[in-house]
Amino acid sequence: MVVRQHRCEGAALAVRALAVAGVLAVLAGCSVVGSGTVAGAPADEPPGLVLDRAADVLAESGGAETNTSMETSAGGTRVTIRGQGAYDFRRQRGRIKVVLPKDAAGSEEHRPITELLTPGALYMKNRGAGVPEDKWVRIDTTVLADGNLVTGGVTDPMAAAELLREARGVTFVGRTELAGIGVRHYRGTADIGSAAGAASPLSRAALTAAAGGFRTHAVPFDAYLDDEGRLRKVRHRFTFAADGPAVTVVSTMLLYGFGVPVTVELPDGADLYTGEIRQS
Repeated sequence: MVVRQHRCEGAALAVRALAVAGVLAVLAGCSVVGSGTVAGAPADEPPGLVLDRAADVLAESGGAETNTSMETSAGGTRVTIRGQGAYDFRRQRGRIKVVLPKDAAGSEEHRPITELLTPGALYMKNRGAGVPEDKWVRIDTTVLADGNLVTGGVTDPMAAAELLREARGVTFVGRTELAGIGVRHYRGTADIGSAAGAASPLSRAALTAAAGGFRTHAVPFDAYLDDEGRLRKVRHRFTFAADGPAVTVVSTMLLYGFGVPVTVELPDGADLYTGEIRQS
């Protein structure tokens, strides 16, 4: 697996999750989906407005369970990182267990990584690379070039919803079902810079970092909302241009079990690892 290196609080952070050729490079733009409506869409509400408030509706809903996947494709090679956990949209804190794939040769199994998500920081346990098993690694997401949209192998659930704000070319595709729940399917192109400007205060710093780190802000997406306006599924497609083959990252988040209590206790300073992280 390729390794991307970040520095956080003096420690070299080799983030195993999805690195793109050593450094985060250029997010390649994709075409903006044309505007329009389809029979069955809310007649009195433009699709863009529905998505603008998706993050606010989640905040009102409180906690939810989530399944995530992040698929990276480059040069004919495809790897998928999966996660499962829960997220508190009011406090913007979550706990997700991330399962890494085997190495390219298929010879090494990786222990699941526990990730704690909170505004401005990502905590990782079972990080490997020389980090003691009982220690956490802390990453400042406000200085990451991607704002932790892909670094940890999981797009922060609130950030995924915030990216839908002020999206361009939003269309209503039609109605469908997810796990027996009726949902409305919308498609469009997120703009990282615009979303950062419209994001809630707790999300703004990381998205602002992403807006500064990506040369192109366009991110095509598909979003599915239930009849209460709650985001049930969202898929973002990030494309990076670097030396060598283009790298495509498809980040998908599923939400269910709304109302579940979510407790996330952040580690104490004594539990944080501040030493060097071994390079793979």
